[in-house]
Amino acid sequence: MSARRSAGLRRALRRGLPMAVPMIVLLGWQAGGDFGWVDPDVLPAPVAVALAGWHSLLSGELLRNVEISAWRAAIGFAIGGGIGFILGLLNGLSGLAEKLTDTTLQMVRNIPHLALIPLVILWFGIGEEAKVFLVALGVFFPIYVNTLHGVRSVDPQLIEMARAYGMSRATLVRRVVLPGALPSIFVGLRYGLGITWLTLIVAETIAASSGIGYMAMNAREFMLVDVVVFAILIYAALGKLADSTVRVLERVCLAWNPVYRQQ
Repeated sequence: MSARRSAGLRRALRRGLPMAVPMIVLLGWQAGGDFGWVDPDVLPAPVAVALAGWHSLLSGELLRNVEISAWRAAIGFAIGGGIGFILGLLNGLSGLAEKLTDTTLQMVRNIPHLALIPLVILWFGIGEEAKVFLVALGVFFPIYVNTLHGVRSVDPQLIEMARAYGMSRATLVRRVVLPGALPSIFVGLRYGLGITWLTLIVAETIAASSGIGYMAMNAREFMLVDVVVFAILIYAALGKLADSTVRVLERVCLAWNPVYRQQ
């Protein structure tokens, strides 16, 4: 019984370890505010930020803006990620397709997509299309590049063995290529999710009339620093939630891989 209790305690400590540094930062931040080391007009204490968030939750403003931002992120990620995955798979499987499209895509990839904001506003205005377009463009390249890399990294001997067993091309892709490329694809998904929220932060603070970024900019106009900090923390929390969801999906889809089975 004692050994079982100690093993459970070790598991609990291991699960709680990733939160140790954030908790230390929060405690130090709060102490800095309590002892006057940090000017509240520059960086309000965590308690003040939490109260500001609570008030926005009660007013309904928080949930409304979070819902709008999450919708923009999801639609942009689905469009950009879907196109990036299809093109990455196509170019990984076909040398001709890669010769036709990869050079052009690599040229476009080196253009900072956030630098296109003035042009995108001229094209789409400040409606939803502009923000979804920017998110989709930012997400496209991480998923495209990592999918292409994953497909090209599949062991050629496995492919030759599958062909020797008489697998059709569709079965080969489904049973050999895609499972072998999944680790790289998930890397692209996680990186793409980070780009999603980064793009959305900028897009919503420049050209938006709703969303978390708009809430932060509106608070800035009235010098509500606690609301601005809270909005930034909401972005961080949503990004972490999305990343954790992908990591769970990664462990489920790659349970056959010994590396992921040990995590």
